[in-house]
Amino acid sequence: MISWHWSRGFKLFLLFAVIFGLIAVLVAYNYTAAFDERIIHLVQSAESPALTSAAKTLSLVGSSKIVIGLSLVIMAALFLFFKHRLELLLFLWVGVTSNMLNTVLKDSIHRERPNIHRIIEEPGFSFPSGHSMAAFSVYGALTFLLWRHLHSSAARVLLVAACFLMTAAIGWSRIYLGVHFPSDVIGGYAASCAWLMLSIAWFESLRAFLKKHKK
Repeated sequence: MISWHWSRGFKLFLLFAVIFGLIAVLVAYNYTAAFDERIIHLVQSAESPALTSAAKTLSLVGSSKIVIGLSLVIMAALFLFFKHRLELLLFLWVGVTSNMLNTVLKDSIHRERPNIHRIIEEPGFSFPSGHSMAAFSVYGALTFLLWRHLHSSAARVLLVAACFLMTAAIGWSRIYLGVHFPSDVIGGYAASCAWLMLSIAWFESLRAFLKKHKK
């Protein structure tokens, strides 16, 4: 019998997977061109040395190496303070596999990066944004794992707000720097959310199974 956690999580996975699929189709047929160009011009119209410096810093924070390093630190903290080994497994799984998924998707879709105004150069394909996927995976998993340990409503709101703003800021930085279309960023969020929902469903089902058989 499928557990409640798995059933709900799988439905959310399907929802966001369909959303990603729709975005991918729109991108493939170039239906997002006008939207992408308008948003890029809007974001880059505010270009300044201070914003460029901030965008480069955020982009660095969202890079795979930094995200992996951050994941290891968070995993160590979860183990030291909460002693939750299963949560370490979820964090490791999401961090590693979301990066692998991004590589597969990029190599499958083959979208070239924008050439409107690049402030920095970046190798590889454009869709979906790897930085956006990594940020959503890490901060989304962090929100899920820490939520149960925070009993104050204010602390929970602060956690969600901080993770949301960080994820959104990293996505903004990639558009500002001219290395991603807005649809790359949105597609990255959708793909990562789908994978995170599936991973959380698996995690919760595994935890429920182990708890049941431990009694």
